Amino acid sequence: MKQVILTHIQIEQKINRLAFQIIENTFELDTIYIGGITGNGVILAEKLKTIIDKNSDQKTILFEIKLNKEQPLSSPIQLTIAADELNGKTVILVDDVLNSGKTMQYGLMKVLEQAVDKVYTTVLVDRKHRRFPIKANFFGLRLTTILKNHVDVSLEKDNYSAQLY
Repeated sequence: MKQVILTHIQIEQKINRLAFQIIENTFELDTIYIGGITGNGVILAEKLKTIIDKNSDQKTILFEIKLNKEQPLSSPIQLTIAADELNGKTVILVDDVLNSGKTMQYGLMKVLEQAVDKVYTTVLVDRKHRRFPIKANFFGLRLTTILKNHVDVSLEKDNYSAQLY
């Protein structure tokens, strides 16, 4: 049975809060790079970029981290920007749900192939079932669930939701 854990309005509020947390923690930087992980991570990253652009003078550069979430090493992990652009930069790594940490960890490994200055991890829902040593610097909702539960986030236009089942 599905249970709504975040409504459209709540998700909008969480995204706004996440964007302002990013601004507050990177205000001294001229440019930040926002890397969304394939799927909802990219959509969330786009939404964060829009809010940051409206509320800050920072330059934001959006890119996608393309990877297979089920089998990350089954194909090369790719960035949609030249990787060397990240040298010496601050990267905001974005995904919708952080559960075991596998997807975020593989995305982070790709980013860390460059000599970045700092990386912040940002997620809408943090489930806290880590199998990999990664944490969310910024999260919309921290949720304690049982392992067999699943969180489904929908970021369809005008109909956002997060459901637990």
